[in-house]
Amino acid sequence: MDCPSEERMIRMVLDDIEPKVAIQCDIQNRTVAIYHQNNLEQIKHKMDSLNYGAYIVKTESVESTKLASIQQQNRDHDARQAKILKWLLLINGIMFLVEMTIGWIAQSTGLIADSLDMFADATVYGMALYAVGHTAKQKLTVAHLSGWLQLLLAFGALFEVFRRYWFGSEPTSDLMMIIGLLALLANVVCLWLISAQREQGAHMKASWIFSANDVIANAGVILAGALVAWTGSRYPDLIIGLIIGMVVLFGAIRILKLKS
Repeated sequence: MDCPSEERMIRMVLDDIEPKVAIQCDIQNRTVAIYHQNNLEQIKHKMDSLNYGAYIVKTESVESTKLASIQQQNRDHDARQAKILKWLLLINGIMFLVEMTIGWIAQSTGLIADSLDMFADATVYGMALYAVGHTAKQKLTVAHLSGWLQLLLAFGALFEVFRRYWFGSEPTSDLMMIIGLLALLANVVCLWLISAQREQGAHMKASWIFSANDVIANAGVILAGALVAWTGSRYPDLIIGLIIGMVVLFGAIRILKLKS
């Protein structure tokens, strides 16, 4: 092995083996330890299918207590992921309600688009929370479902931009900047929470992509609010709404392209 993506592929192909195996990877030394029970030939077949040039260095019996210890480490890892995702779900759910409400009051397409992005994220984190402890294939399926949801909401945000362009709007710059700053702080916290886990499966990588997109979008809303106040024009709000819609759209495409 030479990168985390290869580790994820190994875990994915071995996930459906029965009896279940426990895995420890050492990326620096390019070795993987697989703790198993009388299914060595099945493991060899799965590893050969990856074409990584894997070969057995040594095989030996281990005490059942060591196997139990490795399995407990895996359960602890899943518990850490679940705790992080619960916080992300809570933060994004609250911010969706705040941004959508203030967005309508402020007549801001930027805030409305960002609130839809927050709603997509909250749903994604809920899906990712479900994926914790499931197989890598199930996690990839969950990530792809979240990508399709984000794609749908991106088109919804873009539709709202064009609707307000045709029918008019008077965005309130002060509310845009205040709520945009609040959302930015919330998403910085989300990025900090998930940073250590972003390579641990497709569902966590998808969550990282969503949060990173949000930071860009929040900064754009703040800038648009300042430009609305400076110019007295609604166009900076419409432009940032359009940009956020496109950011959400391309983020969804990245999610849908995830392979592992």
